[in-house]
Amino acid sequence: MNNITIGQYVPGNSWLYKLDPRTKVILTILSIVMIFLIDSFYVMLIAFGVFILLFLSTRISIVRLLRGMKPILFLLVFTFVLQLVYNRDGKLLYTFPMQIGLFQLLIMLGILIVYFLTKRYIKLKILYTLLMGVSIFLVLWFSRFTLVTWATFDFNIYQSGLESATFVFIRIIMMIGITTLLTISTMSMDINNGLEWLLSPLKLIKIPVSAFSMTIALTLRFIPTLYEESKKIMNAQASRGVDFQEGKLHNKVTQIISLLIPMFVISFRRAEDLSNAMEARGYIIGAKRTKLDELKFKVLDYISFVISLGLLGLIIWSHFLG
Repeated sequence: MNNITIGQYVPGNSWLYKLDPRTKVILTILSIVMIFLIDSFYVMLIAFGVFILLFLSTRISIVRLLRGMKPILFLLVFTFVLQLVYNRDGKLLYTFPMQIGLFQLLIMLGILIVYFLTKRYIKLKILYTLLMGVSIFLVLWFSRFTLVTWATFDFNIYQSGLESATFVFIRIIMMIGITTLLTISTMSMDINNGLEWLLSPLKLIKIPVSAFSMTIALTLRFIPTLYEESKKIMNAQASRGVDFQEGKLHNKVTQIISLLIPMFVISFRRAEDLSNAMEARGYIIGAKRTKLDELKFKVLDYISFVISLGLLGLIIWSHFLG
């Protein structure tokens, strides 16, 4: 469960926790819009520096943010490498001379054999897989045994490719980081109240805003809960000899089904318990609800709005200048 950060509220007392939940929801949306409006590499670097300073000022553990990045680590690396390979515009920065032959093939086969024999004992499998990929790259680059050589080629890194790869890499990290800051610093009910207020104009066209915002808040709330339940089921299955990492394809399908069926049962059971609890507390879909604590904007909220709108204006200005 510690690897999941979306939906987990972590108590704190920094300035971010003191913001109104409506402010945090709006600032999150504005931040994502700003990230997509940026089209300059250097502006993106400046925005990333601002994000790092912002994150450090919240006094939230950076380990939690890195754990939130773990599920998309492979996507980040794959996107980065793809941009380096296919973007060949601009100045040539560096050339990696590559060579493929019998010697390199034997070493790579040895690396793959070691990988498949040891991966079941490694906890950080994604990092281990990336390490094996780097090892194969180094073999193709450094080895110069020329007894039997099949092909030689150059792996070129261009300035535009490196900038584009870094640009996409930073954009994904900032998007995940901003949404993580929202869920870590805001309780699910506060997110619900913020979304309900933000979507309140839709009530004019008879859209059930309160039910919609409640659904989103409950979804965020139960992501870590369902993840914890899945870990318990996997541990129970592992104690009975089930290995979710090894085996043939049809065996893995059977193992996944053995995981999905109890997950569906637990999900429906939790949904039923939740509906009974909400009904016992007088929750009626569509009925007008009162709140124990009325949300009020404070000076810090207005300052945050002004700063965010100022940054948005600067990004739009730099966008048109570019």
